[in-house]
Amino acid sequence: MFENILVNDARVMSKGQVTIPKNIRAVLGVSTGDRVTFIVENGSVRIINSAVYAMQKFQEQMRGHADLAGFASEEDAANWITNSRREENTE
Repeated sequence: MFENILVNDARVMSKGQVTIPKNIRAVLGVSTGDRVTFIVENGSVRIINSAVYAMQKFQEQMRGHADLAGFASEEDAANWITNSRREENTE
């Protein structure tokens, strides 16, 4: 039941700063200089790697557009990217 849950705590300092514990940073895939996003829902806070969050939001916004563009697989998208780059390099 609690297999995927990692719990750790940290002290809030006078300026509202919190150090994210090392094991949590490792799970989030963040290191010095990276950004994190705080998501507050129903009194709970989730922290997520900002790059991951941005990609998730982008994927949500693009959902359904691949079908409209005729991409049936990741291979179709990869081929389109490759062909587009070739066209750019020949111009």
